[in-house]
Amino acid sequence: MILETERLQLHELDTGDASLILALLNEPAFIRNIADKNVRNHEDAVGYLRDGPLASYAAHGFGLYRVRLKHDNVPIGICGLIQRDTLDHPDLGYALLTRHSGRGYATEAAAAVLGHAYQQLDLARVLAVTAPDNRSSIRVLEKLGFRFEKMIVLGDKACASRLFIHDRCSRYS
Repeated sequence: MILETERLQLHELDTGDASLILALLNEPAFIRNIADKNVRNHEDAVGYLRDGPLASYAAHGFGLYRVRLKHDNVPIGICGLIQRDTLDHPDLGYALLTRHSGRGYATEAAAAVLGHAYQQLDLARVLAVTAPDNRSSIRVLEKLGFRFEKMIVLGDKACASRLFIHDRCSRYS
């Protein structure tokens, strides 16, 4: 286990999480607000895990983590840090299965990851990127003390995204 909150546990993902990743990455909200990762079957999900979170753990010592409920060990999504080649600092990423949204889990998991970033990983700054109209994600970031910096275009995306910044000295819950 990497992190624990009042209601959640965050663990490193492994290839056994392929069913969670397959379900999560194919939810309409994920595709609309984050991206279509073209993960359509179990093998694609295993490849996503190997090339994404598992490679990130090895290269950076952090990545996206499985978020699960403490009371029944049900996995509900992912949350963690992503080091993109196009950004100067890691960015906070999170996504929950739709049936678990609206209960404060994203804020709770993200606050734990943010604390971990500053206290254990000794990072000075954490970024976050959202779709321009993803109001629920913007609210989570604002609750955590992120501030909007500017619009950016990531990679070969045609659409701009909102870039938020959080510094070590910013307030977070």
